[in-house]
Amino acid sequence: MQSSPTVDGQATLPDAADEESWRIRRTESDLDRLAETESIFALSNGWIGWRGTLDEGEPYGMPGSYLSGFHEQRELTYPEDGYAFPQSSDTVISAPNAALVRLRVGDEPLDLRTGTLRHHERTLDLRAGVVERLTEWISPAGHGVRIRSTRLVSLSRHPIAAVRYEVEPLDGPVELRITSDLQANERVPERSDDPRAASIITDPLTGEYRHHDGVDGVLVHRTEHSRQRVAVGVAHVVDTPDEWHTDVDLTDDRFRVTLTGTLTPGRRVRLDKFAAYEWTSTAGGTGDRDLADHVTEEAAAARTEGFDALRADQRAALDVAWRTADVVLDGDDELQQAIRFSVFHLLQAGRPDVDRTIPAKGLTGNGYDGHVLWDTEGYVLPVLTYLAPAMVRSALRWRHAHLPEARDRAAELRLTGATFPWRTIGGRECSGYWPAGTAGMHVNADIADAVLRYVAATDDQDFLAEAGLEMLVESARLWHGFGHFSDTGSFHIHGVTGPDEYTALVDDNVFTNLMVRRNLRGAADAAEAHPEVAARFGVEPAEIADWRAAADAVHVPYDRKRGVHQQSAGFTELPEWDFDAMTEDDYPLLLNFPYLELYRKQVVKQADLVLAVQRFPGDFDAEAKARNFAYYEARTVRDSSLSASAQAIVAAELGHLDLAYDYLAETALQDLADLGDKTGDGLHLASLAGAWLAVVQGFGGMRDDQGLLAFDPRLPDRVDRLVFSLRWRGHRLQVTVTPAGARYELPDAEPGAEVEFRHHGEQLRVTAAAPVTRPLPDLPDHGPEPASPPTLRPSRR
Repeated sequence: MQSSPTVDGQATLPDAADEESWRIRRTESDLDRLAETESIFALSNGWIGWRGTLDEGEPYGMPGSYLSGFHEQRELTYPEDGYAFPQSSDTVISAPNAALVRLRVGDEPLDLRTGTLRHHERTLDLRAGVVERLTEWISPAGHGVRIRSTRLVSLSRHPIAAVRYEVEPLDGPVELRITSDLQANERVPERSDDPRAASIITDPLTGEYRHHDGVDGVLVHRTEHSRQRVAVGVAHVVDTPDEWHTDVDLTDDRFRVTLTGTLTPGRRVRLDKFAAYEWTSTAGGTGDRDLADHVTEEAAAARTEGFDALRADQRAALDVAWRTADVVLDGDDELQQAIRFSVFHLLQAGRPDVDRTIPAKGLTGNGYDGHVLWDTEGYVLPVLTYLAPAMVRSALRWRHAHLPEARDRAAELRLTGATFPWRTIGGRECSGYWPAGTAGMHVNADIADAVLRYVAATDDQDFLAEAGLEMLVESARLWHGFGHFSDTGSFHIHGVTGPDEYTALVDDNVFTNLMVRRNLRGAADAAEAHPEVAARFGVEPAEIADWRAAADAVHVPYDRKRGVHQQSAGFTELPEWDFDAMTEDDYPLLLNFPYLELYRKQVVKQADLVLAVQRFPGDFDAEAKARNFAYYEARTVRDSSLSASAQAIVAAELGHLDLAYDYLAETALQDLADLGDKTGDGLHLASLAGAWLAVVQGFGGMRDDQGLLAFDPRLPDRVDRLVFSLRWRGHRLQVTVTPAGARYELPDAEPGAEVEFRHHGEQLRVTAAAPVTRPLPDLPDHGPEPASPPTLRPSRR
């Protein structure tokens, strides 16, 4: 792919190939993959999420309109209940759907499964932040129409989403009926064949208030168990011939505006719909009338601004975001598009101005019941820290707001400090399977790590003093009380589950232990940097000394016979898994084998020890990294989309660039190619984040574990040029890597700005006036590419 010319590092006048890398297209040939397309074409602004369903609502795979944090609760039942088992779970539910615009041509509804589909194309424009649709359809009775639509979820106005829908005849006059619906309690199909699928709650919303004023209307509903209230207001701009008729229908669950009339060739109908969404708690929250008034005013204000202005604002917001977030990968058009797709969905997953976090599926689907998992702090926030740090601040403040629930959970578990939930929406633990849920204690260190990483990259001391320090203190107290010192003086963490969920309830998981060490030291450093704040939390010098002593004594198990680190104590002595007996139909193993079998064998669901090598490169020398990678590569089945990015990064560091490139493709194409057959439930945001990590940490060689930026870039043969940027201490550092070398610059910086970093170990300083260029050294030679389990090597590109 030939890249466009640049001015101050920014692309201008892109060529056709580059232009296509900003667009995802689906046509009539993709109608058998509706659910997948709905996830891929989902639009969000971190508050509202509209799945990419067809405007008419049918056919559909999985309809959904989601609001960040909006959910219902359902009872959890157990064949054998136990102490501290969660008794209820949060489940994401769909808010009233305002995206619907239905069309009847004569007496027949527009349905792409009937009549003659002359042309159909939908496009997700990654720079404009809109989904565009062009359809030419001839009804079974022979009446032809052309439909154009554009939808957006506003990045600049958090309550607002909008649709523009236009119809014109193809040949002769046609009788049309256009209905704009606001629909609550849409039917959602059950998907019960996979434990990762959502639990469906039928008719979760009860109508409280409804009102309309001409073609504007509002519905207010409440949930029964989570005690939440949601209001959706819609405002319309109708452009029809004078002789057309307009009717309005209003019920508890639907507000409908219907336009009817005849359209002759050369004329068109246009409908602009503006929707405003808000929810609050019914327990002391805003009343139904007040909430209705609020969304009504917001929708009306959006209408006054106009659809064209909203669209212009959308492009402007993304132009600013892409200035830092864009990644240029010359040489592979498919991966170029996939990486931009990945980053786009990360950029629209969170908000900088509302303290909300990012679920594992974002607001793109109901997979995992819409829960927040460790994916957020483990994968998504480490990317957004360098692309959109204000979103990270908001997500971490959401965690801080739920510290009371985390303290309660720790007390319930007879632990000190705070224990954050493995799965949640509302702040309380929702995981009923405790060996891979509650026992996944590393989520607490993941949150602490996200705090430390954010503060290191931004130097946001105000956040550290206001919220970050308290989370660090409470998690440090958790670990100091949870772990114990052995007779030899080592500090151990027993009875936990690390990232590899095929090896549960283990002792001294290396990833967990190293994360605990970072957590303890980070809390000690932060408390000493802000002693007055720490004193408010009861932190005394003796407690800080205890944290440091535990951190210094953390045990890291090592198998001297095999020359590798043990993923957890005794792992390398477990029986081997019989990979030769496996067929493709046996994967994922969790759907075909009992956990009793998985837990006692050397089979790894996802990168665990390799993830530790990625996160803590300074804790392993080069030879240890190579031996560890080869050992665990042969035992990792990647039954989780979280795995490939870590394997790509470590493979690249070791010089196995072909393998690293193939792993990059796997994580980047996880959803665009639906590699796990689960994209219909929502996008895998951690895997999308993994695409950026694989590029920037893998081939860019970026490391940040020592609090100082470092780069060890190297390029696979397929890539001619790699360009990426990241935010560091308020500056945008742009890195360009070619076979000739690496160039570091500060294209936006004011005079006097500078950033210090290392390039392959050399200490460097880049200023606004003086970019730095350095050659690339020879690749390390750690022998041939390690073997993967039979049939499981990633596809070669």
